[in-house]
Amino acid sequence: MSEQENQQRQEIPFAAEKLSEARTAIFRGSAELLAWRARVEKYHQADPKRARECYEELVKARKRLTAALGSARLALLEMEDYSAAGTAGKLQAGLTGFNLMSRAYKPVYEALRGFAGKLPERADTVNAQVIGRLMNQVRMGYYPTDPENISHILRAIRFPEGVTTNVFDPCCGCGKALRQIAQGNNCYAYGVELDEARAEEAQTRLHRVGVGSFFHSRISSESFHLMLLNPPYLSVLNQGGTRARHEKRFLVESLGHLMVGGLLIYVIPYYRLTPDICRILGENFDDLSVWRFTDGEFQKFKQAVILGLRKKRADDPEAGTPLERYADPALLPCITQVEEGRYALPAVSRTVETFKGERFNEKELERQLSQSDSIRRLMNAKSTLDRTDKHPLLPLSIGQIGLVGGSGMINGLIECDTPHIIKGRIIKVKTEEREEKYSSHGVHIGAEIKEVISNKMVFNVLTPQGFKALT
Repeated sequence: MSEQENQQRQEIPFAAEKLSEARTAIFRGSAELLAWRARVEKYHQADPKRARECYEELVKARKRLTAALGSARLALLEMEDYSAAGTAGKLQAGLTGFNLMSRAYKPVYEALRGFAGKLPERADTVNAQVIGRLMNQVRMGYYPTDPENISHILRAIRFPEGVTTNVFDPCCGCGKALRQIAQGNNCYAYGVELDEARAEEAQTRLHRVGVGSFFHSRISSESFHLMLLNPPYLSVLNQGGTRARHEKRFLVESLGHLMVGGLLIYVIPYYRLTPDICRILGENFDDLSVWRFTDGEFQKFKQAVILGLRKKRADDPEAGTPLERYADPALLPCITQVEEGRYALPAVSRTVETFKGERFNEKELERQLSQSDSIRRLMNAKSTLDRTDKHPLLPLSIGQIGLVGGSGMINGLIECDTPHIIKGRIIKVKTEEREEKYSSHGVHIGAEIKEVISNKMVFNVLTPQGFKALT
């Protein structure tokens, strides 16, 4: 794929591309459904073993088809086409409960193909108004978590007494949300931010901030009691040319930094509760709950928050199934209803041994140097010569005394029989020299004027009797 084609594909919203893929999958899947059912019928009497094999393929075809309908439904929700999304959901539910040995395949086949025919054949043929709205969302990408919903989330958290907890945000923005969580709860707050301006602002709010891409940062594993994850709502092109969502990539690559028993606060649009994300959550977290944000924020950004305590990974293809149903705004409870103190953080002290951002960070370097025993010993070390009074080998001449005084080395209070304060400095003095010019016959022909710049030593002396300037 050429660079121009890559750029053009990157500009197509992810939802539009998924919708086009779903259209193809539904057309293909509906045809497969009929073909495998016909084979089951063909071998039913003559070859029962072959008939069972064909039935198993029929079950797999239905599973692929329901997955395509689910993908189309989520894409339509993202595009705010709620009527078509509702149709996709009904078809998905009807197909899931459909008796595969029924002979009434024609209505199912026609309904599926009729629905698929209304979907865009190509991603770039989606309605221009819809594309424009999606592209505005892509350009924004950055949706900071608002304080009201953070305060509701905080009610669900129990911080351990007498233990300093480590809280982490892999895409912390300006650091406001994580600071709100950490403030007053005996927390040490860590964040990573790609945007330099936002990272600089975050450094005024959080204890430590890594600058640059989270994916190229070096951070200790299983070191954090809590992780707030509100990733950019964007898709990116992988090296192989496939599209991937940041919501999933951030989840996969960040969960290893959360200790077992640690709390995940995962903020994404509800329509991103896709089967793959739900499975990751189900396999890696216990006591999962899903909540929508309060009405104002939910209407604007469609955000939901998933809360869960990390566990050791358990491979289970069906682990995410209970979560998938929450990709429906009608089924999402509001975060205001979350139980107080439901999620207790581990009462375990943990040191974050490594925390380095992708890019050089002067403030982080300053912090590390201030904690370095080697640097401290180096800066505080004094040799024998440094600890003794120093005297010139020979008495200084008047000119040398002037140079020492003018350099400022003897500025300050002079303690003697007549205490005084002295400040020496060197100033520039301009003078003019005039030279009369005469011809070889003694006739005056003019004058040559030269400007001479010289240094002049000035000592300002303050005594109990008053101020004096010595030159």
